[in-house]
Amino acid sequence: MIWSYIYSGFNTGKYNMEFDLQLVRQLKKSEAVLRFYRWKPYCISLGANQSFDSVNLEKATEAGFDVVKRPTGGRAILHAEELTYSVVHPVTPEYSPRILYKEINLALKKGLGHYSPSLLKLSLENFQPHFPSFYKEIKSSLCFAASAKSEINFYGKKLVGSAQRKIGNAVLQHGSILCGTVHRNLVEYLILSMEERNQVKEEIDKTTTELETILGSQTDYEELILSLKYGFEKHFNFSFESNKEFKLVN
Repeated sequence: MIWSYIYSGFNTGKYNMEFDLQLVRQLKKSEAVLRFYRWKPYCISLGANQSFDSVNLEKATEAGFDVVKRPTGGRAILHAEELTYSVVHPVTPEYSPRILYKEINLALKKGLGHYSPSLLKLSLENFQPHFPSFYKEIKSSLCFAASAKSEINFYGKKLVGSAQRKIGNAVLQHGSILCGTVHRNLVEYLILSMEERNQVKEEIDKTTTELETILGSQTDYEELILSLKYGFEKHFNFSFESNKEFKLVN
């Protein structure tokens, strides 16, 4: 497998989601791609099956946020102080979507441990929630309110949220590596009563953490990216052969 790497910097929500889909469309059978990106302006993304009715669009627009849907599942995320990753990988006899989900998270975990020794204590979630029941709860409108199996936690609190979709014979998996705390403000932009909002705020404090909360220092995004690239190379046993040149096709 030939791995390529892209850092596409800051872009809008629409651009970032379309970029991921274009990577899937243009993927070759013997190729995998790792991409990192950020968001400008901040963006609320919803899972493919989540309704825009769950978000106060007027309030989000007034705050200057984009609001988009992801091509993958899951629930709402406020993309703010974070590094976002995406991986596009062909489905092979060795790598089914389920196996890829776990292996990608193991690669991220190794890279995070390289970024800081304190992150060597990260673990993968062993329990899979019963999502049909979970989605009936008020807190289910937030992606980071629960960890799916194999997602990355720090002492039981979710640090990296990921979503995956099989498109043709390729898997798109992308996710948020939380760095700062602004993502917690998402509850202010959801259609919730005051009581429900307070309930969700309490829950997100119990279930979520961020690099800056764990480490007590600001994120060095350049060093974080280098460490995560290292994690992928070591876990999947390869070396990045080139920086993939890629432009969206209009």
